[in-house]
Amino acid sequence: MTTPANSLEDPFYYLSNFRQVLDWLRQRYGDVLSTDEQAFIDTFMAVDHGAQALLVRMIMRKGPLYRASKLVYSEIGAIAPAASVLLAHGWICDQQPLSLEALFEVLGKAELYQRFRPHGLSAGARKAVWLEQLAEHYPEPQLFSQWWPEPDEAVYCLKVRNLCERLRLLYFGNLHQDWSEFVLADLGIFEYERVPFSAASRSLHSASDIDQYMVLHGARQALEAGDERGAIVTQVLALELANVWLQGRRDKLLYQVAHACERQGERDEALELYQASAFANSRARQIRVLELLGRFEEAKALAEFALAAPQNAAEHQQVLRMLPRLRRALGLPAEPKCKASPPVRMDLCLVRDGAPRSVEYWVQAHLHAPQAPVFYVENTLFNALFGLLCWPAIFAPLPGAFFNPFQSGPADLHQPDFLARRAELFDACLATLDDGSYRDLIRERHRSKYGLQSPFVHWQLLDDTLLELALACIPASHLRRCFRRMLEDLKANGTGMPDLIQFWPQEGRYRMIEVKGPGDRLQDNQLRWLAFCEAHGMPVEVCYVTWAAQACTPEATALAQAAG
Repeated sequence: MTTPANSLEDPFYYLSNFRQVLDWLRQRYGDVLSTDEQAFIDTFMAVDHGAQALLVRMIMRKGPLYRASKLVYSEIGAIAPAASVLLAHGWICDQQPLSLEALFEVLGKAELYQRFRPHGLSAGARKAVWLEQLAEHYPEPQLFSQWWPEPDEAVYCLKVRNLCERLRLLYFGNLHQDWSEFVLADLGIFEYERVPFSAASRSLHSASDIDQYMVLHGARQALEAGDERGAIVTQVLALELANVWLQGRRDKLLYQVAHACERQGERDEALELYQASAFANSRARQIRVLELLGRFEEAKALAEFALAAPQNAAEHQQVLRMLPRLRRALGLPAEPKCKASPPVRMDLCLVRDGAPRSVEYWVQAHLHAPQAPVFYVENTLFNALFGLLCWPAIFAPLPGAFFNPFQSGPADLHQPDFLARRAELFDACLATLDDGSYRDLIRERHRSKYGLQSPFVHWQLLDDTLLELALACIPASHLRRCFRRMLEDLKANGTGMPDLIQFWPQEGRYRMIEVKGPGDRLQDNQLRWLAFCEAHGMPVEVCYVTWAAQACTPEATALAQAAG
């Protein structure tokens, strides 16, 4: 399915888009739709055009309450006839009792002051103050006509919001995307790769999948709102999930609840929840909580088990840091350490002048030369080269990967089997590094795919100059090693890369530079990348900056002069 060209020229563009979604759901999810959802779609498609348009306008606006006088749409015309159709089908209601708080959402401040002035409201006070002042006088909900007895004024309550939220979930596969995706695409703000959809390309596979997603979504909202965690956990743990993707969402939610418990000192509860979660960092947190509980033997046993088969490089790094502590706590002798070589160090003492700039900017400006240009790239350059070279593998139309036209990447991008499902495709992409054809492939995709949404390519940060220098100066063997490391854990290993890169095009070489200002320390993911580069002979340095207003040692000054 694609959105029509220039659809915004149609005053009913939003209705056309909504109808497309309903057609799409009928064709692809007929066996998943509930009886109520199917009946709504069928009935909606048959009702008056104006009624359809008004309902969609309400669905796409913040609600659930709407004053009739605020529903003004020139393409629809008079609202009352369209609203009467919606009322007849029970999709909206005009007799919804409103609490005082709901009334404050509906009426403006001047109207509220007029209505409740006899209660001695201060005209300059905020609405929240008025609400608190009036709450004890109006504890019960009333009809809008009782609150505001103006003639010919109605407030409509949208009754199909939850049903339409389920339809939105089914179409997008999530609830963070909304109907504005169509408008952004029509305006050309966001453009997406066109991926063919197979019959197996669906986000959710049953009505129970939808129900369970909504439970998890509600639990996450309750957690963010500060609701009682025990009830949230009980509800989430009671779910019997067959959908692997939903299991991953639950694991992450349980991890977040466990982390909240840990921060508040509820360590036994945190440990239980970490143990119930398969989220990436859960095992490392279990070890730490066991240590805090004084259960050192259990913590050491779990740490040794994790070290033998780490889930990822981050866990391996954390466990290596914890084990010596646990051995000391148990009175065991320290094991010999294999000390890693420190990265090449650069010290600069720089002068800051002009507008406030980042420390990376000042190092870039200091080191940059026409024959050796420096670019600020951080995590963008290698990610972009990877994304362009491996575009066919990333956007392969595998079942469950793509299921609507507004996806910037595959839905299973961070699932454990992402690489396994595409192993041959990635091998074919990386094989082009062996025969040199990768350069032309990357150039061609940089031209033909420019502007399309991608989880790896930030187009505005990869111009032709930077691209050509990277292709000329970074050896294919270095790209292969980086890309293979990224594929081991796309989420974790796609970050932590050095801030700057410098090229010497005449010599066909480069170096990466991680910049640290005064008091700044290397983060764990940065340490892992530095160790990786060191192990594979990839040129990288850590630049430590002091400012000229501070004391600079003679050694730092000499190094700065040499680097310049």
